[in-house]
Amino acid sequence: MVFELLAAAANAAPQNKFGIQEMMFPDGKPNWIALAVAAILAIMSFGSFFILFTKWADQKRILNQYNDLRSNFWRAPSLKEGAAKLEKNSAWRQIVDDGLAAEEQHAKMTDSMEAHDWLHGSLARSEASVNARLATGLPFLATVGATSPFIGLFGTVVGIYRALIAIGIAGSASIDKVAGPVGEALIMTAVGLLVAVPAVLAYNYLQARNKRISELLSGFSTDVLAYINSRGAVRPSVVAAPAAKPAAAPAPAAKA
Repeated sequence: MVFELLAAAANAAPQNKFGIQEMMFPDGKPNWIALAVAAILAIMSFGSFFILFTKWADQKRILNQYNDLRSNFWRAPSLKEGAAKLEKNSAWRQIVDDGLAAEEQHAKMTDSMEAHDWLHGSLARSEASVNARLATGLPFLATVGATSPFIGLFGTVVGIYRALIAIGIAGSASIDKVAGPVGEALIMTAVGLLVAVPAVLAYNYLQARNKRISELLSGFSTDVLAYINSRGAVRPSVVAAPAAKPAAAPAPAAKA
């Protein structure tokens, strides 16, 4: 009898549904503002992870090429032959090709501009173009990190507004009228933070790697400039390959 009375009371109590689905489709009708906020945050999150993985792959490829560059490129007898050993679309080959092109262009000039200034400016432009390509996508990460919490907050404000409307219609601020919309609204704030934090971390991580690559590019262009101006007399020391370990001497035969 007691269990029957409790079941009857539970069935008589108003059944309130809470959750993501109720937030997106209250009373079976689409909440267009919540749907738009969720769609914008989803696009931002997808774009952030896409940029993170693609830019990381580009940076890793450039760094791997630099390791091969230190041991193979400067062994070549000339810059042209060394450039032929590099990948065609690599940033390092672009700097070498631009340096050689600037050297040929300076020979055609009729004014008294020094070769060093012309070559230095050409290599600096080449470095800037490579750095600009590496920096593509980073402004999007910065924008996502800065704006996604406010987009989520906008969804929260709309949810609280819905809660106030429900209170006004009901004429009382009962917990069942307030808890649902406010709790759903806080979900938007949490989603905005979940989108912003990875974007900020990815931006700082990629920016630090870009700075390292920029330092390597600057050092390499300086070496190329010194090589061209000295007609090959000045070049960096070549990283030697690790020497093979000598074979162990055979053990002396035991005396009978």
